[in-house]
Amino acid sequence: MTVNQILSTKGKEVYSILSTKTVYEALTVMSEKDIGAILIIEDTVLKGVLSERDYARKIVLKAKSSKKALVHEIMETNVITVNPSDNLEFCMELMSTKRVRHLPVLENNVVIGIISISDVVKAIIDIQKDTIEHLNSYITQ
Repeated sequence: MTVNQILSTKGKEVYSILSTKTVYEALTVMSEKDIGAILIIEDTVLKGVLSERDYARKIVLKAKSSKKALVHEIMETNVITVNPSDNLEFCMELMSTKRVRHLPVLENNVVIGIISISDVVKAIIDIQKDTIEHLNSYITQ
């Protein structure tokens, strides 16, 4: 299964915010959309990603104010991305080795979607269920 197949199932909707907005504004969007990370896209260029983990480690634990801190101050700028043609095993390896939970999907340097670790795990579970069903039907024939 490929990233593109996951996106065709879950959708390609992407939420983003400008790096000049406050962390509080970013968290508000994340809460409203029920997402764990938001992309920072400016002029169609992916500049960074801000996750709940960034907020917890760089704002809460340092006793900073999310209403005063700007997104660009805490966002991750070294963003790990994938292509639509990448397979699930590659994504799992990236997420594991790079310790990230979200992978923006780029095509021709433009963000076309984002997948999370839960999207990948769900897809793997679905594949395993199909395999089990095939094996069961083969055994019972």
